[in-house]
Amino acid sequence: MPVPKVLLSTTAVYPEDTSAAFEIAGQVGFDGVELMVGVDPASLDEDEMSRLSETSGVRIHSVHAPTLIITPAAWGTDPWEKLRRSAEAARRFGADIVVVHPPFRWQRDYADEFVDGIRELNRTSGVTFAVENMFPWRTIAGSFKAYLPHWDPTDLPYDHLTLDLSHASTAQLKSLDLIAAWGNRLTHVHLTDGKGSFKDEHLLPGEGDQDAWKVVEELGRRGYEGHIVLEVSTRRASDRAERVELLTGVLQQIRQRLAVGTTV
Repeated sequence: MPVPKVLLSTTAVYPEDTSAAFEIAGQVGFDGVELMVGVDPASLDEDEMSRLSETSGVRIHSVHAPTLIITPAAWGTDPWEKLRRSAEAARRFGADIVVVHPPFRWQRDYADEFVDGIRELNRTSGVTFAVENMFPWRTIAGSFKAYLPHWDPTDLPYDHLTLDLSHASTAQLKSLDLIAAWGNRLTHVHLTDGKGSFKDEHLLPGEGDQDAWKVVEELGRRGYEGHIVLEVSTRRASDRAERVELLTGVLQQIRQRLAVGTTV
């Protein structure tokens, strides 16, 4: 059966920078990285990212487009240009996936065209655009629907989806239910966890309410062929050595759980 590539998100080493993510991914033994574009200014420099990949021997297998609220001007302010640039970068790096968040509700023109536009990019760009599940913004006063057409892609006609376990937790959903509902539209996974709070927590797998290790076993059982990206917070680590130790343990567990799934 196929064995999914296990990648490290370049955000998972914060407060260290993108270059540290390449170094740590290579040291720990990840199959590559997912490049989060725009959070670290260096990640906007395709030449530098190519150099880092080449010198470290760590491939970029997926690109997270700069469509976050904290990256409004990364690769311009036109959301479609951001996606076109993401596809170009992915092709240059040899990556096959671009992860994209749905539009914010104040991006109405973009949102009106989003479903059809993503379908067209999947048809013409040479890479796969996988739309990520998000969540309602919750406060003590109630929920705020920040995304259009919707934060939950389940009932929308996207061909390829990214499952983020922390986002599922914040939305008070269960990732195993989403896997069952999405079927073969599940193309990409952000492995993390959450405890259902208002915040997008990005805990280590197994620390929250998403049955994260059962999710990994289920991916193995299903013969899932996409990437599994460890997109977690390691800010608890006091230094590089502790961060490496933390990530090494999680990577070993991921591979063990995938193997369990394939034997069930």
